[in-house]
Amino acid sequence: MDPIILIAILISFFCTYLVLPTWIRKAKENKMTAKDMHKINEERVAEVGGISVLIGLSIGILIYVGIQTFYIGNTSNLIEIFALLSVLFISSMIGLTDDLLGWKKGLNKKIRLILMIFAAIPLMVINAGESVMSLPLLGTINFGIFYPLLLIPLGIVATTTAFNIIAGYNGLETSQGILILSGLGLATYFTGNAWLSVICAFAVASLIAFYIFNKHPAKVFPGDTLTYSVGALIGTIAIMGNIEKAAIIFFIPYILEVFLKARGKLVKESFAKLNEDGSLEVPYEKFYGIEHIAIAVLKKIKPGKKVYEKEVVYAINLFQIIFIVLGLLTLL
Repeated sequence: MDPIILIAILISFFCTYLVLPTWIRKAKENKMTAKDMHKINEERVAEVGGISVLIGLSIGILIYVGIQTFYIGNTSNLIEIFALLSVLFISSMIGLTDDLLGWKKGLNKKIRLILMIFAAIPLMVINAGESVMSLPLLGTINFGIFYPLLLIPLGIVATTTAFNIIAGYNGLETSQGILILSGLGLATYFTGNAWLSVICAFAVASLIAFYIFNKHPAKVFPGDTLTYSVGALIGTIAIMGNIEKAAIIFFIPYILEVFLKARGKLVKESFAKLNEDGSLEVPYEKFYGIEHIAIAVLKKIKPGKKVYEKEVVYAINLFQIIFIVLGLLTLL
Protein backbone atom coordinates (compact mmCIF):
# COMPACT_ATOMS: atom_id res chain seq x y z
CA MET A 1 0.00 0.00 0.00
CA ASP A 2 1.31 3.43 -0.98
CA PRO A 3 2.24 5.48 2.13
CA ILE A 4 0.02 8.33 0.94
CA ILE A 5 -2.99 6.02 1.24
CA LEU A 6 -1.97 5.23 4.81
CA ILE A 7 -2.03 8.98 5.47
CA ALA A 8 -5.54 9.14 4.03
CA ILE A 9 -6.61 6.32 6.37
CA LEU A 10 -5.23 8.31 9.32
CA ILE A 11 -7.19 11.33 8.12
CA SER A 12 -10.37 9.21 8.27
CA PHE A 13 -9.53 8.30 11.86
CA PHE A 14 -8.83 11.86 12.97
CA CYS A 15 -11.84 13.35 11.17
CA THR A 16 -14.12 11.09 13.21
CA TYR A 17 -12.09 11.50 16.40
CA LEU A 18 -12.02 15.30 16.23
CA VAL A 19 -15.70 15.70 15.29
CA LEU A 20 -17.02 13.58 18.16
CA PRO A 21 -16.35 15.84 21.19
CA THR A 22 -18.21 18.69 19.48
CA TRP A 23 -21.05 16.39 18.49
CA ILE A 24 -21.37 15.03 22.04
CA ARG A 25 -21.52 18.55 23.48
CA LYS A 26 -24.05 19.79 20.91
CA ALA A 27 -26.21 16.67 21.26
CA LYS A 28 -26.44 17.18 25.02
CA GLU A 29 -27.19 20.89 24.63
CA ASN A 30 -30.08 20.02 22.29
CA LYS A 31 -31.31 17.11 24.43
CA MET A 32 -30.45 14.48 21.80
CA THR A 33 -29.67 12.00 24.55
CA ALA A 34 -30.80 8.62 25.85
CA LYS A 35 -30.56 6.61 29.04
CA ASP A 36 -27.82 4.01 29.20
CA MET A 37 -29.88 0.89 29.92
CA HIS A 38 -27.11 -0.98 31.75
CA LYS A 39 -26.00 1.77 34.12
CA ILE A 40 -27.33 2.54 37.60
CA ASN A 41 -26.79 6.28 37.31
CA GLU A 42 -29.28 8.41 35.42
CA GLU A 43 -26.74 10.32 33.34
CA ARG A 44 -27.94 10.54 29.75
CA VAL A 45 -25.67 9.78 26.81
CA ALA A 46 -25.41 11.68 23.50
CA GLU A 47 -27.13 9.96 20.57
CA VAL A 48 -26.71 9.73 16.79
CA GLY A 49 -22.92 9.74 17.02
CA GLY A 50 -22.73 7.55 13.93
CA ILE A 51 -22.84 10.69 11.80
CA SER A 52 -19.19 11.27 12.75
CA VAL A 53 -18.21 7.89 11.29
CA LEU A 54 -19.99 8.78 8.06
CA ILE A 55 -18.00 12.04 7.90
CA GLY A 56 -14.64 10.35 8.50
CA LEU A 57 -15.35 7.46 6.14
CA SER A 58 -16.67 9.56 3.25
CA ILE A 59 -13.79 12.06 3.50
CA GLY A 60 -11.30 9.19 3.49
CA ILE A 61 -12.89 7.58 0.44
CA LEU A 62 -12.96 10.88 -1.48
CA ILE A 63 -9.30 11.52 -0.65
CA TYR A 64 -8.58 8.01 -1.95
CA VAL A 65 -10.38 8.85 -5.20
CA GLY A 66 -8.28 12.00 -5.51
CA ILE A 67 -5.07 10.03 -4.88
CA GLN A 68 -6.06 7.43 -7.48
CA THR A 69 -6.93 10.10 -10.04
CA PHE A 70 -4.14 12.68 -9.66
CA TYR A 71 -1.26 10.85 -7.96
CA ILE A 72 -1.42 7.20 -9.04
CA GLY A 73 -3.17 7.87 -12.36
CA ASN A 74 -5.62 4.99 -12.00
CA THR A 75 -9.31 5.77 -12.57
CA SER A 76 -10.57 2.19 -12.53
CA ASN A 77 -13.38 1.28 -10.13
CA LEU A 78 -14.51 4.92 -9.83
CA ILE A 79 -18.09 4.04 -10.83
CA GLU A 80 -18.13 1.30 -8.20
CA ILE A 81 -16.72 3.65 -5.53
CA PHE A 82 -19.34 6.33 -6.17
CA ALA A 83 -22.08 3.68 -6.21
CA LEU A 84 -20.77 2.49 -2.83
CA LEU A 85 -20.84 6.06 -1.50
CA SER A 86 -24.42 6.43 -2.74
CA VAL A 87 -25.47 3.28 -0.88
CA LEU A 88 -23.70 4.60 2.21
CA PHE A 89 -25.42 8.00 2.13
CA ILE A 90 -28.91 6.67 1.35
CA SER A 91 -28.76 4.07 4.15
CA SER A 92 -27.36 6.59 6.64
CA MET A 93 -30.11 9.10 5.80
CA ILE A 94 -32.71 6.41 6.46
CA GLY A 95 -30.99 5.67 9.77
CA LEU A 96 -30.77 9.37 10.64
CA THR A 97 -34.51 9.78 9.97
CA ASP A 98 -35.19 6.85 12.28
CA ASP A 99 -32.95 8.36 14.97
CA LEU A 100 -34.52 11.82 14.77
CA LEU A 101 -38.03 10.41 15.04
CA GLY A 102 -36.95 8.65 18.23
CA TRP A 103 -36.48 5.16 19.67
CA LYS A 104 -39.66 3.07 19.35
CA LYS A 105 -41.28 6.04 17.55
CA GLY A 106 -39.32 5.91 14.32
CA LEU A 107 -40.02 4.28 10.99
CA ASN A 108 -42.05 1.11 11.25
CA LYS A 109 -40.50 -2.16 10.06
CA LYS A 110 -42.31 -2.30 6.71
CA ILE A 111 -41.40 1.26 5.70
CA ARG A 112 -37.81 0.67 6.80
CA LEU A 113 -37.51 -2.44 4.60
CA ILE A 114 -39.02 -0.65 1.61
CA LEU A 115 -36.70 2.33 2.00
CA MET A 116 -33.68 0.05 2.24
CA ILE A 117 -34.48 -1.27 -1.25
CA PHE A 118 -33.78 2.27 -2.48
CA ALA A 119 -30.35 2.06 -0.85
CA ALA A 120 -29.59 -0.92 -3.10
CA ILE A 121 -30.51 0.89 -6.36
CA PRO A 122 -26.97 2.28 -7.02
CA LEU A 123 -25.64 -1.30 -7.01
CA MET A 124 -28.52 -2.55 -9.15
CA VAL A 125 -28.09 0.05 -11.89
CA ILE A 126 -24.35 -0.63 -12.32
CA ASN A 127 -24.97 -4.40 -12.19
CA ALA A 128 -22.43 -4.82 -9.36
CA GLY A 129 -20.97 -8.22 -8.56
CA GLU A 130 -21.17 -11.47 -10.50
CA SER A 131 -24.43 -13.22 -11.33
CA VAL A 132 -22.70 -16.63 -11.38
CA MET A 133 -22.52 -18.07 -7.89
CA SER A 134 -21.29 -21.40 -6.47
CA LEU A 135 -23.69 -22.64 -3.81
CA PRO A 136 -23.37 -25.64 -1.46
CA LEU A 137 -25.36 -28.69 -2.69
CA LEU A 138 -26.72 -26.72 -5.68
CA GLY A 139 -23.44 -26.20 -7.52
CA THR A 140 -22.77 -23.27 -9.88
CA ILE A 141 -25.83 -21.20 -10.79
CA ASN A 142 -26.11 -18.22 -13.14
CA PHE A 143 -28.88 -16.00 -11.77
CA GLY A 144 -28.73 -13.66 -14.77
CA ILE A 145 -30.98 -10.61 -14.52
CA PHE A 146 -32.39 -11.88 -11.22
CA TYR A 147 -29.06 -11.13 -9.54
CA PRO A 148 -29.27 -7.30 -9.81
CA LEU A 149 -33.06 -7.15 -9.63
CA LEU A 150 -33.61 -9.56 -6.74
CA LEU A 151 -30.47 -10.76 -4.98
CA ILE A 152 -28.71 -7.40 -4.66
CA PRO A 153 -31.62 -5.62 -2.92
CA LEU A 154 -32.26 -8.73 -0.83
CA GLY A 155 -28.62 -8.75 0.27
CA ILE A 156 -28.55 -5.05 1.21
CA VAL A 157 -31.86 -5.27 3.09
CA ALA A 158 -30.66 -8.40 4.91
CA THR A 159 -27.27 -7.05 6.04
CA THR A 160 -28.68 -3.65 6.99
CA THR A 161 -31.55 -5.09 9.01
CA ALA A 162 -29.49 -7.84 10.63
CA PHE A 163 -26.59 -5.60 11.67
CA ASN A 164 -29.06 -3.42 13.55
CA ILE A 165 -30.29 -6.16 15.90
CA ILE A 166 -27.18 -7.14 17.89
CA ALA A 167 -27.04 -3.93 19.87
CA GLY A 168 -27.76 -2.14 23.12
CA TYR A 169 -24.44 -2.70 24.94
CA ASN A 170 -21.64 -0.13 25.11
CA GLY A 171 -19.25 -0.62 22.19
CA LEU A 172 -21.02 -3.69 20.81
CA GLU A 173 -22.20 -2.42 17.42
CA THR A 174 -18.96 -0.52 16.84
CA SER A 175 -16.64 -3.39 17.73
CA GLN A 176 -18.71 -5.79 15.62
CA GLY A 177 -18.36 -3.41 12.69
CA ILE A 178 -14.59 -3.24 13.22
CA LEU A 179 -14.29 -7.03 13.29
CA ILE A 180 -16.53 -7.80 10.31
CA LEU A 181 -15.11 -5.06 8.08
CA SER A 182 -11.57 -6.14 9.01
CA GLY A 183 -12.52 -9.67 7.98
CA LEU A 184 -14.01 -8.40 4.71
CA GLY A 185 -10.85 -6.36 4.11
CA LEU A 186 -8.75 -9.51 4.38
CA ALA A 187 -11.20 -11.48 2.25
CA THR A 188 -11.17 -8.94 -0.58
CA TYR A 189 -7.38 -8.74 -0.43
CA PHE A 190 -7.08 -12.52 -0.72
CA THR A 191 -9.43 -12.53 -3.72
CA GLY A 192 -7.65 -9.77 -5.65
CA ASN A 193 -9.88 -6.79 -4.86
CA ALA A 194 -7.38 -4.67 -2.96
CA TRP A 195 -9.32 -1.45 -3.66
CA LEU A 196 -12.17 -2.82 -1.56
CA SER A 197 -9.66 -3.66 1.18
CA VAL A 198 -8.69 0.02 1.22
CA ILE A 199 -12.36 1.03 1.57
CA CYS A 200 -12.63 -1.39 4.50
CA ALA A 201 -9.53 0.19 6.04
CA PHE A 202 -11.15 3.65 5.93
CA ALA A 203 -14.28 2.26 7.60
CA VAL A 204 -12.31 0.43 10.29
CA ALA A 205 -10.21 3.54 11.03
CA SER A 206 -13.35 5.67 11.47
CA LEU A 207 -14.99 3.01 13.64
CA ILE A 208 -11.92 2.68 15.87
CA ALA A 209 -12.04 6.45 16.46
CA PHE A 210 -15.73 6.15 17.35
CA TYR A 211 -15.10 3.14 19.60
CA ILE A 212 -12.85 5.25 21.83
CA PHE A 213 -15.95 7.28 22.80
CA ASN A 214 -18.50 4.44 22.52
CA LYS A 215 -16.78 1.72 24.59
CA HIS A 216 -17.78 1.15 28.20
CA PRO A 217 -18.66 3.57 29.76
CA ALA A 218 -20.12 5.12 26.61
CA LYS A 219 -20.00 8.86 26.03
CA VAL A 220 -21.99 8.56 22.80
CA PHE A 221 -24.37 6.06 21.18
CA PRO A 222 -24.10 5.16 17.46
CA GLY A 223 -27.79 5.17 16.56
CA ASP A 224 -29.33 3.70 13.44
CA THR A 225 -27.30 6.23 11.45
CA LEU A 226 -24.27 4.04 12.09
CA THR A 227 -25.83 0.57 12.17
CA TYR A 228 -27.75 1.03 8.89
CA SER A 229 -24.77 2.50 7.03
CA VAL A 230 -22.30 -0.10 8.34
CA GLY A 231 -24.74 -2.91 7.55
CA ALA A 232 -25.23 -1.55 4.03
CA LEU A 233 -21.46 -1.18 3.59
CA ILE A 234 -20.93 -4.80 4.63
CA GLY A 235 -23.48 -5.96 2.05
CA THR A 236 -21.96 -3.73 -0.65
CA ILE A 237 -18.41 -5.00 -0.01
CA ALA A 238 -19.62 -8.62 -0.15
CA ILE A 239 -21.45 -8.03 -3.45
CA MET A 240 -18.71 -6.02 -5.17
CA GLY A 241 -16.01 -8.41 -3.97
CA ASN A 242 -18.00 -11.54 -4.93
CA ILE A 243 -17.41 -12.96 -1.47
CA GLU A 244 -21.03 -13.61 -0.53
CA LYS A 245 -20.28 -17.09 0.82
CA ALA A 246 -17.65 -15.80 3.28
CA ALA A 247 -19.90 -12.88 4.25
CA ILE A 248 -22.77 -15.26 5.06
CA ILE A 249 -20.45 -17.21 7.38
CA PHE A 250 -19.36 -13.92 9.00
CA PHE A 251 -23.04 -13.18 9.59
CA ILE A 252 -23.95 -16.48 11.29
CA PRO A 253 -24.19 -14.78 14.73
CA TYR A 254 -26.66 -12.33 13.20
CA ILE A 255 -28.64 -15.13 11.57
CA LEU A 256 -28.84 -16.78 15.00
CA GLU A 257 -29.96 -13.46 16.49
CA VAL A 258 -32.75 -13.20 13.89
CA PHE A 259 -34.06 -16.65 14.87
CA LEU A 260 -33.92 -15.77 18.57
CA LYS A 261 -35.72 -12.48 17.95
CA ALA A 262 -38.36 -14.29 15.87
CA ARG A 263 -38.81 -16.67 18.79
CA GLY A 264 -39.78 -13.63 20.86
CA LYS A 265 -42.05 -12.35 18.07
CA LEU A 266 -39.66 -9.42 17.56
CA VAL A 267 -40.87 -7.75 20.77
CA LYS A 268 -38.41 -9.23 23.28
CA GLU A 269 -35.42 -6.95 23.69
CA SER A 270 -31.74 -7.80 23.99
CA PHE A 271 -31.21 -5.73 27.12
CA ALA A 272 -30.28 -7.52 30.34
CA LYS A 273 -31.80 -7.23 33.79
CA LEU A 274 -29.72 -4.70 35.74
CA ASN A 275 -28.86 -5.48 39.36
CA GLU A 276 -28.26 -2.79 41.97
CA ASP A 277 -24.50 -3.38 41.85
CA GLY A 278 -24.38 -2.91 38.07
CA SER A 279 -24.10 -6.61 37.21
CA LEU A 280 -26.38 -8.23 34.65
CA GLU A 281 -28.86 -11.12 34.62
CA VAL A 282 -30.77 -12.83 31.83
CA PRO A 283 -34.13 -11.00 31.87
CA TYR A 284 -36.33 -13.87 30.61
CA GLU A 285 -36.73 -17.59 31.23
CA LYS A 286 -35.74 -18.22 27.60
CA PHE A 287 -33.06 -16.67 25.40
CA TYR A 288 -34.19 -14.01 22.92
CA GLY A 289 -30.79 -12.83 21.80
CA ILE A 290 -27.16 -13.99 21.75
CA GLU A 291 -26.59 -11.28 24.37
CA HIS A 292 -28.69 -13.36 26.77
CA ILE A 293 -26.75 -16.50 25.82
CA ALA A 294 -23.48 -14.66 26.47
CA ILE A 295 -24.64 -13.66 29.96
CA ALA A 296 -25.71 -17.23 30.77
CA VAL A 297 -22.44 -18.72 29.49
CA LEU A 298 -20.36 -16.19 31.43
CA LYS A 299 -22.27 -16.99 34.61
CA LYS A 300 -21.45 -20.68 34.06
CA ILE A 301 -17.77 -19.89 33.52
CA LYS A 302 -17.72 -17.55 36.53
CA PRO A 303 -19.78 -19.44 39.13
CA GLY A 304 -20.75 -17.20 42.01
CA LYS A 305 -19.27 -14.15 40.29
CA LYS A 306 -20.97 -11.22 38.67
CA VAL A 307 -21.28 -10.61 34.92
CA TYR A 308 -20.85 -7.06 33.65
CA GLU A 309 -21.69 -5.28 30.42
CA LYS A 310 -18.23 -5.08 28.91
CA GLU A 311 -17.69 -8.81 29.51
CA VAL A 312 -20.81 -9.56 27.49
CA VAL A 313 -19.44 -7.45 24.63
CA TYR A 314 -16.07 -9.25 24.75
CA ALA A 315 -17.80 -12.65 24.71
CA ILE A 316 -19.93 -11.78 21.68
CA ASN A 317 -16.89 -10.39 19.88
CA LEU A 318 -14.97 -13.62 20.54
CA PHE A 319 -17.93 -15.58 19.14
CA GLN A 320 -17.88 -13.33 16.07
CA ILE A 321 -14.13 -13.81 15.52
CA ILE A 322 -14.63 -17.59 15.29
CA PHE A 323 -16.96 -17.17 12.31
CA ILE A 324 -14.73 -14.59 10.67
CA VAL A 325 -11.87 -17.09 10.78
CA LEU A 326 -14.13 -19.83 9.39
CA GLY A 327 -15.29 -17.54 6.59
CA LEU A 328 -11.72 -16.63 5.66
CA LEU A 329 -10.75 -20.31 5.56
CA THR A 330 -13.30 -20.88 2.77
CA LEU A 331 -11.25 -18.54 0.57
CA LEU A 332 -7.94 -20.39 0.97
